[in-house]
Amino acid sequence: MTNRPNHILPLIVLSQFAGTSLWFVGNAVLPELRQSLHLSQYAVSHVTSAVMLGFIAGTLSFAFLSLADRYSPVKLFFLSSLLGALCNSSVAWFAKDASSLFALRFLTGFFLAGIYPVGMKIAADWYEKGLGKALGFLLGALVLGTAFPHLLKNRDFELPWKSVLYCTSLFALCGGLLMLFFVGDGPYRKRSGGFQWNAIPQIFSSKKWRQAAFGYFGHMWELYTFWGFVPLIIELYSKQHNLSINIPLLSFLVISCGLLTCIAGGYLSQKWGSAKVASLALFISGLCCWISPLLFQLPVFVFIGLLFIWGLTVCPDSPQFSTLVAQHAPEHLRGTALTIYNSIGFSISVLSLIVIDHVFHSTGFFGGRNSFLWLGFGAIAGLPSMINLIKGK
Repeated sequence: MTNRPNHILPLIVLSQFAGTSLWFVGNAVLPELRQSLHLSQYAVSHVTSAVMLGFIAGTLSFAFLSLADRYSPVKLFFLSSLLGALCNSSVAWFAKDASSLFALRFLTGFFLAGIYPVGMKIAADWYEKGLGKALGFLLGALVLGTAFPHLLKNRDFELPWKSVLYCTSLFALCGGLLMLFFVGDGPYRKRSGGFQWNAIPQIFSSKKWRQAAFGYFGHMWELYTFWGFVPLIIELYSKQHNLSINIPLLSFLVISCGLLTCIAGGYLSQKWGSAKVASLALFISGLCCWISPLLFQLPVFVFIGLLFIWGLTVCPDSPQFSTLVAQHAPEHLRGTALTIYNSIGFSISVLSLIVIDHVFHSTGFFGGRNSFLWLGFGAIAGLPSMINLIKGK
């Protein structure tokens, strides 16, 4: 049994939180960006999709070259944190129009590919057993990192939008330094012998890997679109009911509350198994999608309560899907397996963001408050694969 220092998991979690705070900075300062750069009504999907497309390009590049399996993951994490922080802060210096903004957010997303999946790879290299619990904490850090820029922009603790960019960039760099100097590569790391042309076909040859991945793909149809639209959902409700709501603060709370269920799901996975925990979360969040049009007709406290239930259930399946993917992948290609499944999942998220954004701004029956019904198809698509995985079919 490996004598693992007690500080390893907390530092991995803190580093992941710091690095992933780069993700939704553009959404947190979107009102200022929209005004100063004259962005279109579809700015929320364009800004978010730019990061996602960069992340997809990064994960495809990292997976094709098997970087996380051939080289030190902690060095890759640090370099990605450094370059991602530079690209993020560059928005304050060089973004003069929509094109330059999207280019810089794309590059930030590209280097996030060396933070999010590589952080999971580092955790998997340290935790051969109890990986579901470890990734519960790690993905909880991603949730908190995603919500963090909204906290910086709330009206009780409001920073100028450029300062939000600088703070998150510095935070991400500190996370990379922590990982490099105080965590290091784990004892269960299996280094790949070199570039392998057939790495991806090897990964997809596992039936259980495919089942877990398909469940994750359904989950990704919902997750980032929900997170991206949380401020707009709250804004739509507040305008409809003529209420004054602290939208950035409530957005932070709704998104960040998923930290609790990610951690709780990690503990439950040790008793129930990762597949059952992931399936339950996917089922409940899917129900939230289907009842979403009713939210706007409810009293404010009921609306907020159901929004919190949605926030609590939309993300705890992520760490369990990652656990299943890591467990059912070839050991020497674990980092590549985590990276390629992220790449496909985020491609689905980009498609979802674009579709829902255009539907949201349409005038038909499925537009506006009814547009989030479409997110429920993620659960319908993903649950059958998970049921088969649980049954061993």
